[in-house]
Amino acid sequence: MNIKKHIPNTITLLNLLCGCIALIFAVYGNFVVASLFVFLGIFFDFFDGLVARKLNVQSPLGIQLDSLADLVTSGVVPGIVMFKLISLTVDAPSFENYTNEWNSVFHWQGFKLSALPLIGLLIPLASAYRLAKFNLDEEQQTFFKGLPVPANTLLILSFPLILEYQNSDIMNSIIVNKWFLIAVTLLSCYLLNSKIKLFALKFKDWQFKTNATRYIFLIISLVALIVLQFASIPIIIVLYIIISLLDQKQIKKYKTFN
Repeated sequence: MNIKKHIPNTITLLNLLCGCIALIFAVYGNFVVASLFVFLGIFFDFFDGLVARKLNVQSPLGIQLDSLADLVTSGVVPGIVMFKLISLTVDAPSFENYTNEWNSVFHWQGFKLSALPLIGLLIPLASAYRLAKFNLDEEQQTFFKGLPVPANTLLILSFPLILEYQNSDIMNSIIVNKWFLIAVTLLSCYLLNSKIKLFALKFKDWQFKTNATRYIFLIISLVALIVLQFASIPIIIVLYIIISLLDQKQIKKYKTFN
């Protein structure tokens, strides 16, 4: 029995486990702990591919398992978080209104649901579609088409963390605006499945010349995180898209002259 080939899949399952735990906390409105487990899941998501390449045990099963885990950790969880955030803005009752009896859950006793927060559930749908396309696209080895689901998840989860830790009335008033949250939801669904080419943080070597875009992005992101904390995450996502577009423009210009 080749135990080595099961190591990456085990790490992927840890990603899924973290996503399931995060989902429980998100349903009950504990966004801080939910975010912690999502960040841990994203770490496992990065780590499983790295281990698979190092051990040379990549497999079609691992690819499918990775996407299934991502759908929960980076698809369903941010969708629930957005659902809960929009619910707060429209004063809709949250899942805490369920009683502890299983029967009341199935029969929706005492539970009223506003339709508007359901817009947040477009995020899992768009994430699932993006992951399915990714699995069938053989071009996305050194770049991504559209925003990767973990990046979109970081964007969504940054909002409750800003509310919790930044203590800024201006930022709070923006985030708890239902139209802002709806706009972010629709924009994120578009970006997930857009044809915009975004660079991947995959290093074939550590030379600055061949990884200048990645190093510059990481340095700027680190400085922004130190200075702005969680408020920097939306800025970093926007910066990621802008740098990618500029990088693609530079590549096209180079090919034109050569």
